[in-house]
Order: sequence, then C-alpha cells, then structure tokens
Amino acid sequence: MNTQCPSWLKLSTSPWTTAELADRNVSERQVARLVQTGDLVRLRRGCYLSGQLWEQQSSTTRALQRIYAHHHSLLRSTQSELVYSHTSAARIHGLHLWNVDDSIHITQSFPTSPHGHGPDVRPHYSPLAPESVSFRKGLQVTSLERTVVDCARILPYRQSLIIADNALYLGANRPLMQDICLHFTGHKGIANARMVLDHASALAESPGETLARHVIRRLRLPMPEEQVAVRTRHGNHRLDFAWRELLLALEFDGKIKYFAYAPTEEVLYQERRREKALMEDGWQFVRLEWADLFREAELRARLTIALRRASLLHRESA
Repeated sequence: MNTQCPSWLKLSTSPWTTAELADRNVSERQVARLVQTGDLVRLRRGCYLSGQLWEQQSSTTRALQRIYAHHHSLLRSTQSELVYSHTSAARIHGLHLWNVDDSIHITQSFPTSPHGHGPDVRPHYSPLAPESVSFRKGLQVTSLERTVVDCARILPYRQSLIIADNALYLGANRPLMQDICLHFTGHKGIANARMVLDHASALAESPGETLARHVIRRLRLPMPEEQVAVRTRHGNHRLDFAWRELLLALEFDGKIKYFAYAPTEEVLYQERRREKALMEDGWQFVRLEWADLFREAELRARLTIALRRASLLHRESA
C-alpha cells in the first residue's frame, strides 16, 4: 500500500474530510497511516489537516483550525444555522483568551439530537436576534457584545475580565453589553457578567495588564491610572499604570507586549532609553512579570513599600 503523502495534501492549507480525501483516491487506510507518520493531523472525527502546516502554527491558530474543521465537516449537513458563540466566537473575533480550553461552542435556536455533536462541541440553545449575529472570517458568530456576555456567563471572573477588556479596547459597546445582561436577568452566570462589565477597562493592552489591575484592586491598594502619557526629553511616553502625583510607575513586562510589535533588541533598547529619561525626571518604577501576578502576598509587600517610598519623596520635595 502506498503510504507516501501526496504533495498536494502535504502543502494544502485547508482541512479535508474523509469523503473529500476519498474523492482524491486517498483511502481510509491511507489516512490512518498518514496520521501515524504525522503527515496528517486529525483535528476531529473525519476531518484532517496537513501535519506540515500544523507544526508551523501557534496554539492560537490551532484552536481556530479546530473551529474551521468543525465548520468544514458540517458544510453538507442540515446544521448550517448554527452560530459559533462563547469562547469560540471570542477566538474568531480575535479576542485575548487566557487559560481557556479548545472546546467548540455553538448556539442554536432550538435543541437537536444529543448525539448530533461530537465530544469536542458544547451546544447552547438560545434565540439570537439578528443584531446578535455577525460574520467574521467566513463564519457566522455571535456579535462582539453578545460574545463577551456569553463568555462571562460560563467562565471565571479573571478569564472573563480579560475578554471584556480586550473587546472594549477593540470598540465593543458597553451600554449594549449591559442591555444584554438585563435581558438575561435571572439566568446562570449573569451576576458574574455584570461584575465583569462594572470593572472592565478599554485601556488594557494585554492580558497581563488586565490581571495586574485586577490584583491591585483585590489587594485594596490605591488604584493607579492606566496608560498614562508623560513627556520627557526624548518625547512623549506612555506608562502602563502610574500614580501620577507620586511619580510612581507600574509596568508589565509581558512577552506579548515586547515581542508582538518589533524586534526584541530594538524594543528593549527603546524601553531602557525611555526609563532612563523618566528617572531623570524623578519617576520610580515597579516592574511586574507574569509570575508576579500569582504571588499576591509578595506583590502586596512590593507595592506597599514602593508607594510608601514614593509618598515620602513626594512630601520631602513639596
């Protein structure tokens, strides 16, 4: 039996169903062998992707590929009215997700057979108004605002806050989300959704900044301003957080922030140059890394000491 992966399949960028592969003379036995050799990756029952492409993709893209595979496998079925929702819609909208599994969430207006979905699918049944549905990346998904509320109804607070912050940053309508919460009064998870919207911010640029703000609030410390613009001899700079009157800045040194926009060396050089200019003007810095957000006792001590020191210097210079 020929188990060599055809070049057209190895170089393909789309998922393939078993039936589509059979149409190209790739039998089920060949598919099984290609999965064993790693030339194909099984995304879900009866749907596969080039192993070469899979190895090149990030975890975020892989989660999206699973959604596309689900959609692709249903193209000829009667389930075309389903809408991707909850964390699946969040992925399609490109929202930040943290510590969320790859389950595929769909919303339908009426229940279907309990055996109609695979083990990787989480069906939800709820009527969706036309304004609650949009099209993104070729898929039918819940609107940005409905997606935030849906996620906040099933996820813990911190995960939900990250999604809500990012949605607001991208332009989501807060009053509309509050109206959606009102519509779901009495439903499971709606109290969490309301609390998330009460505390969400449109200024956070990364999950780390969202969690940093959340931890500061939990520790009952004075809340800093977000995204504070400061002018120095090297021009205008923006601080993640700042207690402006105390000249105390809090910066989150997450990889997302550093490595998404420019080469590492250049970003780090500009960061050091910026900080030196700010320190010349009297600013002090507290820098947080991802792990610091989960050591709250240590973080409370660090921030308390920094705030006291900054307050003392401020009084001395007054």
